[in-house]
Amino acid sequence: MSSFITKKQRMAEFGYVLFGSTLIALAYNIFLLPSRLAAGGVSGISTIFYELYQFNPAFVQWAFNIPLFFLGMLLLGKDFGMKSLLGTFFVPLVIWASADLPFAIDNPLLAAIYGGSMVGVGLGIVYRGRGSTGGLSTLGQIVKKYSGLSSGYAQFIVDGCVVITSAVVFGLEIALFAMISIFVMSKVIDLVQLQASPSKLVLIITEREQQIQTIIREEIDRGLTKVRSVGGYTNDEKTMILCVMEQQEAVYLKRVLQNQEPSSFVIFLNASEIIGRGFSFSKLYGAEK
Repeated sequence: MSSFITKKQRMAEFGYVLFGSTLIALAYNIFLLPSRLAAGGVSGISTIFYELYQFNPAFVQWAFNIPLFFLGMLLLGKDFGMKSLLGTFFVPLVIWASADLPFAIDNPLLAAIYGGSMVGVGLGIVYRGRGSTGGLSTLGQIVKKYSGLSSGYAQFIVDGCVVITSAVVFGLEIALFAMISIFVMSKVIDLVQLQASPSKLVLIITEREQQIQTIIREEIDRGLTKVRSVGGYTNDEKTMILCVMEQQEAVYLKRVLQNQEPSSFVIFLNASEIIGRGFSFSKLYGAEK
C-alpha cells in the first residue's frame, strides 16, 4: 500500500511540473515576449536574442538549458534529478508549440503584472512538485552552494545581470518594467508555496524531539532551539522546537513532517529580518572557540 501511495505521489509531482511548466511557457508567449520583458533567467536571455537576431526563443532556451542541466548534475549531484530534466525540456517545448497563439499583450505594465503573476504561479506549482525549470535557477543554486549566499540573493545576482543587459538592448524603461515582473514573480511564488515571506520561524510542539531534530540538522542543515513545555489541556511534557529557515527549506520541512510526524503541532511564521549564523553571517560548523 505504501509503495502505491509513493508511486501516486511521484506521478502527482510530475503532473505539477508539467502543469506549472505549461503556465510558464504560455506566460512567456502571451506577455513577456510581445512586451519585450527580459525578466531574468534563460527566458530573458532568449528575449534579448530574439530582439537582436530573431533567434527562435525555444531553441535559445534549449541551447542554454541543456549544458546548465549537466553542469547542475555535476556540481549539485544526482538529486538535481529527473523532474528538473523534465522542466528543462518541457518549457521550451510548449513555447515552441504555442508560438502562433492568436493573442498577445504588448503593454509592458500589464505584461509585468499579469505575466509575472502567471510565471510565479507556474514556478510555485513546479516547486511544489519538487521540480525545477532549469536555466539560470540552476546557476543560482550553484552560486549559493559555493558563495554561502542565500537562495534569494544568489538568484537576484544572476537575474540582475540579465536585467542589466536588457537595459542596454531595450532601454532603461523596459528594464524597469522587467524588474517589476521579477518582483511580482517572487511574491506570487511565495503565495503559492507557503503564502508567506522568504524566511520562516518554525515552531514545532512534539513528543518526538529526537526524530525532528535529526530531520532539521541532517536534512535541512539548520540549527534549532529546544524549549521544555507542558500541554495546557493534558499537562503532558512536550518539547517546543524553534528553528529559522529559508522558504524552500520550510516547504521541504512541511512536506516531511506531514509524512513522517503528522502528530506534531507545527506553526510557520513570517520572519521579516534574521540576524545570525546562516543568514546575516555564514554558517559555522564544528565547535566555536
